[in-house]
Amino acid sequence: MNFSQRLSSRNFFIFNLVLLGAIFGFSLAFLSFSCSNPFKTAKAQNNPGYSDVVIPEDALKVAEGLQTVFRSVAGKVLPSVVELKTVSIRRQQTPNFNGIPWEFFFGPRDGNGGNQEREFRSQGLGSGIIVRKDGSTYYVLTNNHVVQDANEIIVALNDGKEIPAKLIGKDERKDLALVSFSSDDHLPLAEMGDSDAVRVGDWAIAVGNPLGYMSSVTMGIVSAVGRTGGPGGNINDFIQTDTSINQGNSGGALVNIRGEVIGINTWIASNSSGGGSVGLGFAIPINNAKRTIDDFINSGEVSYGWLGVSLSEADRDTAQALGLEGKRGALAAQVFLGSPADKGGIQPGDFITHLNGREMRGVNPLMLAVGDLKPGERATFTVIRAGATVDMTVRIEARNNETAAENSKLWPGLIPVPITDAVKNALNLDKDAKGLAVIQVIPNSPAAVVGLLRGDRITGLNGEKVQDLAAFYRVLREKAGKELWFDVVRGENTLETLKFKR
Repeated sequence: MNFSQRLSSRNFFIFNLVLLGAIFGFSLAFLSFSCSNPFKTAKAQNNPGYSDVVIPEDALKVAEGLQTVFRSVAGKVLPSVVELKTVSIRRQQTPNFNGIPWEFFFGPRDGNGGNQEREFRSQGLGSGIIVRKDGSTYYVLTNNHVVQDANEIIVALNDGKEIPAKLIGKDERKDLALVSFSSDDHLPLAEMGDSDAVRVGDWAIAVGNPLGYMSSVTMGIVSAVGRTGGPGGNINDFIQTDTSINQGNSGGALVNIRGEVIGINTWIASNSSGGGSVGLGFAIPINNAKRTIDDFINSGEVSYGWLGVSLSEADRDTAQALGLEGKRGALAAQVFLGSPADKGGIQPGDFITHLNGREMRGVNPLMLAVGDLKPGERATFTVIRAGATVDMTVRIEARNNETAAENSKLWPGLIPVPITDAVKNALNLDKDAKGLAVIQVIPNSPAAVVGLLRGDRITGLNGEKVQDLAAFYRVLREKAGKELWFDVVRGENTLETLKFKR
């Protein structure tokens, strides 16, 4: 078969048809692959809708504006916040066993006890705020617990320079202290804000040196105001914030969105042994410290006003017994004889609601407000007594810690409460017990002198029966001007105490 016959044969035609189909299929597949983008498809699958997301320009401008504010606040505040490095030194006698075994068994040969004095040094870190300048002397506000035991204090500035400092004054009740250092450099002072204007939800920015990481800034909001119950008997009404605060932040600044100091970071609540931040940080309101700074500079200590009352919160049962439901204030449970309160007419059982027209919402706010009064100043206290509202003017005196601890003048020197089921269980009283239960007797007080004991049940006062708390304080006011004694039930016995003469 020649070549022409082969081209026209049936087998050759089928072969050509198959070959043509293969070429067409391959071309179609290549064309489909070329028109698609496998990388683009994979990206779209991993980030669905990515090409459709556009950040709105107006929203971006708002976010960038807020970012600019935070940058500005940090730039404004950081130079006025310092790190405080402290060294506490203690000396302790340690045995000298250089002559072992002779000295161990037979004693020292030199007769001086064989002991050596060793020095132990412990280091601490905290923060502080530059608040004042006098010539080349700068003053740094911090917490008392940061520097209270320090023998050496070093101020580390924001630029890393370290300068020796000295303690000017400290106060345990407010947990505040002031240190000073000298520098010829021009250092910015922190701008003080108004902590009374702080509201829940405000921006809160913490500046300090947490865990030794110098010049750190964290941001959050004000979670609450007026918190009480700080460590070590601290009497401040704290600002609570969820801004991240850790060890080393103590003494640092809590500032608002304007870069104004509204608080001094002081303590954190934590459920971890290391004291890590869980979003519960507390700062001393800066208004609590403004007058304290002047006191430290002028005298090295804080001068407190003294009213001369022992205050307590009125629990639900006490409030109900005295008709104080829904009222805010502090109960004058005891009054110091001869104190400003005694001279001004305030008596045990009075419920103090206002000071100079300002509402007092509890014991700590009232203590702070009285402490900030100047000795010699006259103040008006609004009290609720037997359901009536009364204003009393009291001339404040300077607080003397020894006088404030003199229990012998604490009148009447006991805490009586209505007998509830809980009180019966706590004091093992009969289920049908009546009268008032004594839950506390102040040592060396008049009540202690006449022989009153915790657990006694008071049924009478100065010969008149008292069945409730209101009657107790009424008789105390009206019939205990010169003498005081009680009718009590103690166990199975009914007795009359000794008489106390004022």
